[in-house]
Amino acid sequence: DYQGLLDLPGRLAMTELTEAVSLVSSLAGVKPLVGVILGSGLGGVAGDIQEPVTIPYERIPGFPCTTVPGHQGELVLGRLEGVGIAAMKGRPHPYEGHPLAKLAFPVQMLRALGVETLVVTNAAGGLNPSLSAGSLMVLEDHINLPGLTGLNPLMAVAGGQERFVPMANAYDETLRRVVMEAAEEVGIRVATGIYVMVGGPSYETLAEARFLRQMGADAVGMSTVPEAVVARWLGMRLLGISCITNLLFGETGHDDDGHGGVVAVARRAVPDLAYLLRAVLRHVEATPAG
Repeated sequence: DYQGLLDLPGRLAMTELTEAVSLVSSLAGVKPLVGVILGSGLGGVAGDIQEPVTIPYERIPGFPCTTVPGHQGELVLGRLEGVGIAAMKGRPHPYEGHPLAKLAFPVQMLRALGVETLVVTNAAGGLNPSLSAGSLMVLEDHINLPGLTGLNPLMAVAGGQERFVPMANAYDETLRRVVMEAAEEVGIRVATGIYVMVGGPSYETLAEARFLRQMGADAVGMSTVPEAVVARWLGMRLLGISCITNLLFGETGHDDDGHGGVVAVARRAVPDLAYLLRAVLRHVEATPAG
C-alpha cells in the first residue's frame, strides 16, 4: 500500500509509484537498504557498486529526468560492502522546471523499495573562508531558503499532522561521526557546516554570497534540501555531504568556467567520497535496523 507515500501536491498517481517500484524490483538483484543521490560530477562514486544493474531514469514510470551536464540520469542498484544499495547518478532540479512535489518521487520510490538510510550529496560553493576547493563538507544542518519563501515539497499534504515534519537534527549524528572518523584515519579533508539551498540556475552575486554567509551558511547549492525534507517525512535516516567546488567570499565569485568548472572539481573528489560512503555502508552492515 503506497497511499501514504502519495499524499503530496499534485496527488502523484498511485499507478506511477507502483509501476516504478515493480519495474525496479524486477530488474534489481538486491533489496537496497541504502540510497545515494549523487550530485554534479559525483556519479563516478557508483562505479564501485558490485554486480550493478543500471536503469535510465526515462525508463522508470513517473521518474523526473535531468538535463544537466554532470548528471547522467541513471539508477544503479547492486551491493557495496555487503549492503544493498541504490545510487542515483544525478538528480532533477527545480530550475529544470520540475515541481517540488515531483522531485519527491525519487525519494518516495527509494523508500518503497526498502531504503532506510539516504545519503544526499552535492557540489556547492564555499562561503566559509576556512573551506577549500576540492574538499568535502558533512552537513550538520541546512537552511531551506526556498522553503522559507513558500516552496516546500510537503505543501498541501493531505490529512493529519504528517505535513508538520520536525527538521531539527535532521542529519544523523552517528553517521556524521562515522564519516569524520573515517576521513581522519586516512587524511581526507572534511569539514562540517551548514548548507543553504537557493533556486538557481544563475549563480550568486557577491552581495548574495555575503548575505548567505551572514545568515550562517558555510556552503550554497541548488539542490538536496527537498530530498532531505521528504526523507525525514518518510522516516529515513539521513546523511548529507557537499563537495566544495569553488569559493564565494571576499571579492571572489564564480569564474568563467561556470558549471563545467564545478563538475571538473567535483570529479576529482570522487575517490574520497567513495571511500567515505564505504565507511557508512560498513556501519550500516554492522548495525542493522531493529
